[in-house]
Amino acid sequence: MAASPYDEYKDKVPQSILDDVKRYAPEKATPAKIKKILEKVHEEYRTSLADAGESVGLVAAESIGEPGTQMTLNTFHFAGVAEMQVTTGLPRLIEILDGRKTIATKSMELYLNQPYNKGEGIRQLAESLKEATFGEFIKEIVVNLAESKLEASLDAERMKRLQMTPSLLVKALSKATKTLKFSQEEDKVIIRPPGKDDDPNSLYKVKEKIKGVYVSGIKGVTQVLPVKKGGEYLVLTAGSNLKDAFKDERIDKQRSLSNDLYEIQKLFGVEAARQAVINETIKVIEAQGLNVDLRHFMLVADAMCMSGQLLGINRYGIVKEKPSVLARASFETPIRHVINASVSGETDFLNSVIENVMLNQPVPTGTGLPGLVTKVKR
Repeated sequence: MAASPYDEYKDKVPQSILDDVKRYAPEKATPAKIKKILEKVHEEYRTSLADAGESVGLVAAESIGEPGTQMTLNTFHFAGVAEMQVTTGLPRLIEILDGRKTIATKSMELYLNQPYNKGEGIRQLAESLKEATFGEFIKEIVVNLAESKLEASLDAERMKRLQMTPSLLVKALSKATKTLKFSQEEDKVIIRPPGKDDDPNSLYKVKEKIKGVYVSGIKGVTQVLPVKKGGEYLVLTAGSNLKDAFKDERIDKQRSLSNDLYEIQKLFGVEAARQAVINETIKVIEAQGLNVDLRHFMLVADAMCMSGQLLGINRYGIVKEKPSVLARASFETPIRHVINASVSGETDFLNSVIENVMLNQPVPTGTGLPGLVTKVKR
């Protein structure tokens, strides 16, 4: 049996590239034609490789930093929705690369299952995803001092729109607050504090407190916006909580995503967080109309995630993980690093750039990588 053209390139090209060629090659292609395709693929692959000793980190830093100087500093507002704003441009890029745990504007893109992604009941669905508190369902609250209770009259229209009933409301309130007693009387919810408390002030305190109790929707989602993207409807949110969102059967768990990198890492692991870093940086760059090669972002994302968890490019993140004492000391707080290294008897092998620059030695990259060995004639 004749050897397959793919076998010849097994050791020359990564297996994932060969798999792609198999997948996308024309069905009726002859072995000779496939060999030609593989030759071209191999040539492209060879030219895409970095040379040994090339300062890829420096090239990536310059390639991202230079277009970064042309970025705007504003935030983007969604027209007609005051609370919906998204951090874009340079502030967002800094947020991502710094690996900030608390970001300015958390948001989610929630893709929907059929028939909702075709626009059926999209507004009602979007509104039901927004976090709703008890105060939003109330017309008025009457304080009954004689019987030491609160009587909350419900807004029937709002209840109908969010598919909420008085019994469901009582159930949600009882679950959220264990100290108060709730009961239903026609279109009213009766709230009683525990025991016999004659102090009127405590009733007024309960009245204010009860309005902010979470009842329905996704916790943390303060605003929703249904939009059409690529022929289907999805919901953009202000605020992020993927874990609770995925409990809703109407939401497509395969494609929905958040712009909070640490939330993604917590739910899906460090590989997903790495991909999120790449996706979010590309989104920022493309929104600004700039063009940076994908591989620079991939290198940055790899550096941020290589320790097994997401770390920012700062002294609390990847700089802290550097094996070289001098490299760590060069960034910030040098005395502390030098003293700690002295106490533990740490050795610096001078394998990287920074420490060699500090000691006025050639750096082990580029032309500084090879050494010259020669015999001297006597």
